[in-house]
Order: sequence, then structure tokens, then C-alpha cells
Amino acid sequence: MYICICNAIREKDLRRAACEQGGDAESLYAKLGFAPQCRQCLEDAEHIVAEARSCILA
Repeated sequence: MYICICNAIREKDLRRAACEQGGDAESLYAKLGFAPQCRQCLEDAEHIVAEARSCILA
């Protein structure tokens, strides 16, 4: 599933980045080589990042 339509960032790619690197969703976008465009996805992206990281600690 795409989390960011503007940049074609897939949820699985964001989850992987969240597990491998620190930072918030916007900084992870940058590490993936993108920048938020319309910014409508960032709230959902933050939830995905938090969820991915919570699974690592569990």
C-alpha cells in the first residue's frame, strides 16, 4: 500500500526505514530521497513509524 501518493512511498519501505533509522516520518522521507509534497500523509506516516518501532521493542 502507498502511504505517500505524491512520492510513491510504500508503507513497507517506510516501516523498514523506521526499523533501521531514527527520526520522524519527515526525516525518514528525506532518508528515502523524498520530501513531503502535500503533507496529507504525514499523520498516518507518523503512526506507521511508531507502530513499526513498537514491534521492535515488543
